[in-house]
Amino acid sequence: MAGRESALYDETLLPLDGPEPGRRYAQVIVDVPAKQTNRPFDYIVPPELEAWVGVGSRVGVPFGPRTLQGFVVGLSESTGMDPRKLKPIEQVLDLVPPLNPELVDLARWMSRTYVCHEITALQAMIPGALKAKYEKYVAVAEEADGHSAPPPEGQALLLAGSPEEDEITAFVRQKGTVPMDAMLRRFPAAGPLLKRMLERGVLVEVQTVKDRLNAKKVLYVEPAADPRTLTEESGKLAAGAKRQKELLLHFAAHPSPVPLAELTDKLNVGAGTVKALADKGWLTIREREVFRDPYAGRSFARTEPLPLTEQQRGAFAAISDALGAERHDVFLLHGVTGSGKTEVYLQSIQQCLDQGREAIVLVPEISLTPQMVERFKSRFGDAVAVMHSRLSQGERYDEWRKIGLKRVSVVIGARSAVFAPFTKLGLIIIDEEHESSYKQEESPKYHAREVAVQRAARHGAVVVLGSATPSLESFARTSGRGAPYRLLTMADRVEGRPLPAVRIVDLREELKAGNRSMFSRGLYKAIEERLHKKEQTVLLLNRRGYSTFVMCRSCGYVVQCPHCDISLTYHQVSRTMRCHYCGLTQPEPKTCPSCDSEHIRFFGTGTQRVEEELGKLFPGIRVIRMDVDTTSEKGAHERLLTKFRNKQGDVLLGTQMVAKGLDFPDVTLVGVIAADTVLHLPDFRAAEKTFQLLTQVAGRAGRHRLPGEVFIQTYTPDHYSIEHASRHDYGAFIATELDSRRQRGYPPYCELVLVTFSHEQVAMVVRAAESFATRLKEKWQRMRTEFDSVSGAGAEDRYFEVYGPVASPIPRIKDRYRFQCMVKYRGDVDVSGMLTETAAAFDETVRQEKLHISIDVNPQVLM
Repeated sequence: MAGRESALYDETLLPLDGPEPGRRYAQVIVDVPAKQTNRPFDYIVPPELEAWVGVGSRVGVPFGPRTLQGFVVGLSESTGMDPRKLKPIEQVLDLVPPLNPELVDLARWMSRTYVCHEITALQAMIPGALKAKYEKYVAVAEEADGHSAPPPEGQALLLAGSPEEDEITAFVRQKGTVPMDAMLRRFPAAGPLLKRMLERGVLVEVQTVKDRLNAKKVLYVEPAADPRTLTEESGKLAAGAKRQKELLLHFAAHPSPVPLAELTDKLNVGAGTVKALADKGWLTIREREVFRDPYAGRSFARTEPLPLTEQQRGAFAAISDALGAERHDVFLLHGVTGSGKTEVYLQSIQQCLDQGREAIVLVPEISLTPQMVERFKSRFGDAVAVMHSRLSQGERYDEWRKIGLKRVSVVIGARSAVFAPFTKLGLIIIDEEHESSYKQEESPKYHAREVAVQRAARHGAVVVLGSATPSLESFARTSGRGAPYRLLTMADRVEGRPLPAVRIVDLREELKAGNRSMFSRGLYKAIEERLHKKEQTVLLLNRRGYSTFVMCRSCGYVVQCPHCDISLTYHQVSRTMRCHYCGLTQPEPKTCPSCDSEHIRFFGTGTQRVEEELGKLFPGIRVIRMDVDTTSEKGAHERLLTKFRNKQGDVLLGTQMVAKGLDFPDVTLVGVIAADTVLHLPDFRAAEKTFQLLTQVAGRAGRHRLPGEVFIQTYTPDHYSIEHASRHDYGAFIATELDSRRQRGYPPYCELVLVTFSHEQVAMVVRAAESFATRLKEKWQRMRTEFDSVSGAGAEDRYFEVYGPVASPIPRIKDRYRFQCMVKYRGDVDVSGMLTETAAAFDETVRQEKLHISIDVNPQVLM
């Protein structure tokens, strides 16, 4: 295998001239994200571990003086290295490899495509609990080496230590290995002595690899003998042993194993009573592994498939045909809000399962509501695993293990669920495919949609991309000869229900009429009517906090974060100002920090302020607010939505998390407080995101028997994204937006890469950015010359341009200055290869000067 190297360098191992017959070698990617280690290293697979080491296994391997986690990416009977220089794998971390060969190959593709290290891609595929935790242990030198031969004669005197040393050595020898922190607790005053013993080689430091989390173990109690004899045995107990008799009689009637905690609670007995019967040999207490279940105690009533409308049948037939043929196809399911896309998903999954294959369903994190989980659990029961960030580490770990153990065949989850280690994948569904949350913003900066298509191609599986407002990139892939996606359309709501009437409110006219409230006159009256009718309202303001910035009216000073070039947001509940980029929190100012004026005021509107205003205007109104501040605790999201569903709230107020994935029968009014919050951002997708958000939130109204109404408040009522959203006219919007993108040369008419540089010194970041851009342009000139010399044709199909460097829209975050370059290209251009080579030239600067270079292929955020 090209690029393989020996990881370690012990000349005494394997005194052979060539590969030993029958010996197996593993190619391992180690947990060091650096250019020098971004390749597989060869290790010997010890005979005793051969049955457990497979492609995708996590292993502990020696690397220099350390033991590191690594992933096995290949196995072979030979090695290109001198076998005497190879070391063996020390430990296997899983009985079942957490990744399969297909995912290992996918990580290689991700490394090339998204310009990241292969170990970074592999780590992104596993839950946080499986990421390495390194622990340091102390061992006596001879035990650590695996033999107990006496030391050489000349060293005998050196190793004969003081009584304190002898005590430490005896303690460590008795334990075998001792964690370093445990050593310091056991011998708190012996720090200097321990250091000297390590330096002299009496003791050695050993590093091991462990998971961050262990499987959950629970004590279970069960009869030790035939349960039918327990009634007789209970009669032998003394008269005072009433609780013990009750326990034996319980197991005589119910012999199944039961958790100790549940048993003691149910029968109101102490653990000592149970142990006493175990000591007599009548009961057995044993530890069992159990899976943490995030939905334990919840019951999901079984549901049956619903009859499909004509449009649903058409969409399902196309998907069903591809599934039946086991043909790789990508479908873009464009269905208006309320058209019944979820039922098409469910019936497609059922066919996939009937064929003995597996399915993944991706939803945006904010849309992973209890409602969505309930629909899938009710249809497929325990065959469903759920994976998202609201679960604890342990719950995510166990859901992942269920997949590997083949206990489930459907996974529903957010972005990273695309890596579920299925081996018979038949279907991947991406709901709300246009959502930017499918793009990972940290390395590896993958897009779940692109990864899903790659995985499906490897399995001959079907991909369904569903949305009422598909992304322009996806829509563009459905047109033209040889289009990679097939368009399926569902233009009508189920049962012919009408889309809600939408009213655009010009806030400039409201100001002229003397209305300075955050609610227009029409929206105020509409909320009042819903309160009277006992119907419900959803209000959207895509901005959390109380106000967007704090300004002095005397001198104009705006309170900014001292570490980021961004204003602080005021949060009234805690009376603090916060930076939403670095997390800085400051107390509410009483006077201006610049001129000491008391005329310091809060400007702009956040969700907290809207909640307060609603309480003033409508006394007694019950507002349920959903934003990052109210949903940070585990279970808060579900709890708030359940309250609203149970009619314990009149208004659901929130950020974009209330705009999609929600279906409440009594919601008849939707109000958008400020439709312009996204529209004027420095982002070429601003109009598209505005249209999508407005269309999605409007779709929450009138989904059942009651008609819906929507108010969109804006200062730019004539903007085409707002006008087309008010008419639910995706076709008109996409025609206008595509024309704008074509003229400006933005996706889908080209590809983008954003390269961002950051450093604590602005001069350094400017020099690095300019040098990077220059090198990249030079590479393109050489590549273009090669293209022209080889073929002389097709040059018009290739385009490459580097824009910048310029200061980023937010030029400083966490005291680091930021500059960026934008690369635009199309055609047969190996941009990832060019970027990889260019970035490699800066490795030394990155390491020594702490320069940070971020490469984002097809970015969703340009800030």
